[in-house]
Amino acid sequence: MTAGPAIVRSLLRSTRILEIVGDIIRVRARGVALGEMALVENVDGEKSLAKVVDLEGDLVGLQVYAGGRGLSTDASVAFLGHPPDVVYSERILGRIFRGSGEPIDNGPDLSTEPRIPVEGPTVNPVMRILPSRMIETRVPMIDVFNCLVESQKIPIFSVAGEPYNELLARIGFQAEADVVVFGGMGLVFDDFHFFRTAFENHGVFHRTVMFVNQASDPLVERLMIPDMALAVAERMAVEENKRVLVLLTDMTAFCDAMKELGIAQERIPAIRGYMGDLYTQLARRYEKACDFKGAGSVTILSVTTMPGGDVTHPVPDNTGYITEGQFYLHDRMIDPFGSLSRLKQHVVGKTTREDHGQIMNTMIRLYAGAVEAEKKQAMAFELSPFDEKLLKFGRLFRERFMDIRVSLSLIEALDLGWKTLAECFAPDELLMKRELIEKYYPAATD
Repeated sequence: MTAGPAIVRSLLRSTRILEIVGDIIRVRARGVALGEMALVENVDGEKSLAKVVDLEGDLVGLQVYAGGRGLSTDASVAFLGHPPDVVYSERILGRIFRGSGEPIDNGPDLSTEPRIPVEGPTVNPVMRILPSRMIETRVPMIDVFNCLVESQKIPIFSVAGEPYNELLARIGFQAEADVVVFGGMGLVFDDFHFFRTAFENHGVFHRTVMFVNQASDPLVERLMIPDMALAVAERMAVEENKRVLVLLTDMTAFCDAMKELGIAQERIPAIRGYMGDLYTQLARRYEKACDFKGAGSVTILSVTTMPGGDVTHPVPDNTGYITEGQFYLHDRMIDPFGSLSRLKQHVVGKTTREDHGQIMNTMIRLYAGAVEAEKKQAMAFELSPFDEKLLKFGRLFRERFMDIRVSLSLIEALDLGWKTLAECFAPDELLMKRELIEKYYPAATD
């Protein structure tokens, strides 16, 4: 990787490498700050960025973005005197950057554009306002049953092989947002191409910024993706009053990269090899979600894969304590029982249609009954006439709502909910408010 003109602008102190361990190099230097950037120049003239990750007296540990492979101990290290930063201007919309912050789309040069730091504190709680606006995604299992609320932080829990990236992309180009900031970590080329093509084909690429670390890219750059994406999102929300949706995939790949860095630094691991600050590192990123007083908002939707489908794995387990619920994806469907949005009560029936809460609760209750009826049927128990109705409802519910390929507006989904209930049950079997039944229950069904 070659450093661009904007990077080499304030070389303060230069020294040579004492030790190389994986992607970590150690040098002796004084007056260096934790998190400071440096420029490493190999003997062949190749230059790479590095970041100070460890200080012990005058012994400085740096994380080399391009990796330690091929690096000589005769290489020189020049400290730049500033923390990591990323280019920020109106010209970054529709652009794609790698984990080092360099554009990789062959677009116009951005080296003269202003830059902003990528690391900083979370927002002062005084400047946060209570979430009160829904982000419509056109995914019925989200919009009807577990609303995505503006400024929410929520993951998609899934396992390998499930179409979680397809779901994430769909939400990205269908959701009501002014700007989409995408952060991809450890993506294979096919996934990277899929996201780019999806945003282009659906006409949202012009209001999208992509930060991408591919599987073949240096592992170290993976750690910068969430910070760069969130720094840009926060600046857009605060300074330009934008409603920004941040999409991150896959946070487990991000945590695995942190684990490898910790091993290279010879830190003592905690559970399953992850470092003891895993919760803190995740919270630092997720807590950037905010609805700013007098400005815009940042909403974070991420993917967290569960190795072996184990929800007690350290990454999903810690994530669940930080985020405000989760969408649980399996068998190409969003599971209504494993999913939860803890902020939906702020919008259901308040900023949405009056029947939203009743439809949500009634359909989930009846679907739970359908699952029980299916168990009775599987065990050859005798089914009641009402059980037969539940079985029909369960089939229609999966087909019309749970399949992630279904795309409906919230109003269309609520109307379809009433239609589905009317096809399976009489009004007095719904146990819903009479005034809502009289207003919304279809007079006749097909």
